[in-house]
Amino acid sequence: MALDPTALAILGGAIGLAGGMAGSSIGVGLAASAGAGTLSEEPGQFRNVILLSSLPMTQTFYGLIILILIISTVLDNITTMGNGLAVLGCGIFVAAAEGFSAAYQGVICASGISLLPKTKGKLLTTTMILAVLVELWGILGIVFTVLVLSLLGLF
Repeated sequence: MALDPTALAILGGAIGLAGGMAGSSIGVGLAASAGAGTLSEEPGQFRNVILLSSLPMTQTFYGLIILILIISTVLDNITTMGNGLAVLGCGIFVAAAEGFSAAYQGVICASGISLLPKTKGKLLTTTMILAVLVELWGILGIVFTVLVLSLLGLF
């Protein structure tokens, strides 16, 4: 049985979503774990802990956006095996970008969360800025994927 190029494209979108979900799970887990320790010292930091712990979740949405774009727009333009493989490659690329971005964003957030009691919450804004720097790689991952799909004439 021959591979269907549309199936490869859907698989690429699913891999993109899975990478974002895996990275977000790791990132949120790391940050929330640090949050548990912080809250045992200073329960008043709950709002800040929740805010910083939730930042790595956005990469899941980026992966979902790619999957939706592939299913709603790109699939109609898949005509050859090369197109299907190209979309699969895009999915693998975006999975790596979102996964690593979310996981390392969680590391940054965990570090900031662990220092909230010592700084009495003053490190919140600085930690958010540092976390946004890593978020940029997730944003670039989705932008580059859309750009490649557009250059291939699939989007």
